[in-house]
Amino acid sequence: MYIPKHTLIEDTGEIHSFIEKNSFAIIVTQNNGKIVATHIPVLINKDEGVNGTLYCHIAKANEQWKNIDKEVLVIFTGAHQYISPTWYETSQAVPTWNYISVHVYGNIEIINDGREKIKIVSELVKYFEGENSSYKTEELNQSYFTGLLNGIVVFKIEIKKLEGKQKLSQNHSKERQERVINELEKNESEDAKIISELMKNNLENKNINEKINTDGN
Repeated sequence: MYIPKHTLIEDTGEIHSFIEKNSFAIIVTQNNGKIVATHIPVLINKDEGVNGTLYCHIAKANEQWKNIDKEVLVIFTGAHQYISPTWYETSQAVPTWNYISVHVYGNIEIINDGREKIKIVSELVKYFEGENSSYKTEELNQSYFTGLLNGIVVFKIEIKKLEGKQKLSQNHSKERQERVINELEKNESEDAKIISELMKNNLENKNINEKINTDGN
């Protein structure tokens, strides 16, 4: 992923948190030289491995699991919003898009052990259902649950590389960023609200750092 320095998310914990909050991902693989992609929910174990480990599954009827190369890419996308040049103080500007995205590169492994498959699927369901949900895999009829497990392929992905990008108009002046924030706040969409809040946080942190540097001098 192309990541200019000013948009780079460097903190691993911040990237892990983003993955947890935006866990419906795209897994991209190479299969006999062909690029294949599937949209899937993904669970991360932040404490397993150097950079964490992802767990997911696809339908066995989805042939992406066959002849799959070891290295895969998993894409997580967050809030995004179009930024119009009409919001700026000059017409000599171009449209752009503010967004947050994480790319994960890792080695994929198919889980064949029955007990481990049950554990992973149960943890996925528990995470997305929530602690207070009345739906529990252990309460399903055994033969029914076994049939479901036979119809899926479960994966683990050992994360080798994390890339995080947060494009929030950081390369523009403070005044221009404030103009963008004001326009975004007029938009009632959830994405616009998230992007505007992130931009405000960036400006606040920048002001704090500038004050610290000024006081220090």
